[in-house]
Amino acid sequence: MFALYSPIIGNMGMAEQPIFEIPSGVGLRQELSLRNLQFASSHGYLYELSDGEVPSILFGRDDNGRHGNFHPDAYRRICANDRWARRLEKVHTAYKRSRLRSNWQWKELDCCNSSDALLMSIFCHPAVLSHPTARALLGTESKAVPKFGFKPRTPLQNGKHDNTEIDMKIDELLVEAKLTESNFQFAGLGLISRYRDLEVVFDVSELPTRNGKQCGYQLIRGALAAYATGCSFCVLCDARRPDLVESWYRIMRAVRPFELRCRLKLLTWQELASVLPKDLQQFLSAKYGIFPAASRRIVSD
Repeated sequence: MFALYSPIIGNMGMAEQPIFEIPSGVGLRQELSLRNLQFASSHGYLYELSDGEVPSILFGRDDNGRHGNFHPDAYRRICANDRWARRLEKVHTAYKRSRLRSNWQWKELDCCNSSDALLMSIFCHPAVLSHPTARALLGTESKAVPKFGFKPRTPLQNGKHDNTEIDMKIDELLVEAKLTESNFQFAGLGLISRYRDLEVVFDVSELPTRNGKQCGYQLIRGALAAYATGCSFCVLCDARRPDLVESWYRIMRAVRPFELRCRLKLLTWQELASVLPKDLQQFLSAKYGIFPAASRRIVSD
């Protein structure tokens, strides 16, 4: 058992104090549910619980315009930007099963496990991309504006283009973000072979498969998109998910061009947190248990 210390963000400022104890061995999804239940209750945010063995916390926009799943400064900027705000409208798949007891129409980015909501809380925050240390870590320019749900239109064998999305593009950086997702998706070998540059980019025999399916479909798509566009491609995931880290390294090992390998990156939320503004660090530690990599504050019993 360990006690975890995080800031509580209140109307009168920020204070360091213990919030609750999380049993050892608890999975990340369950930890996020516990954290966000505490977070919602302590701030008086509008929320509901999903069904399931490990219920998720879903936040709604309250009568005062607050939304507990986003940092307040980032949320104001999201609502003021039509392109960003459209990302908030996709309906959650569980809403149809729960609408008889729900007070609002659940959206995908209302869920505390949403990596897209986490991504937007960080990169829509007004002080992040204006900070030179954050830009240096990402390799982006000072005037770059994030594009969420970017379609790189990667070339296919038949002369057409892939229409799937990558989570974010900033300047010349493509980002695939993960939090509690179980994997990077599986795909049939026929789906992978559609891509025009597959064998230029990859030693296909080195790509991992399972039960006749290609592992890491999103990662393969991302590397192909980076090759086609000349961009870098970064996987952004949690340091508590070594399985996702290893999955990305397995795909990277199969990349042929050395120059492209140099444009493929891995960054954890914890590493990113180390260069973020203090108020955003405190939001991430309280809500997600994401502490700056150099100063993670966990006290063991």
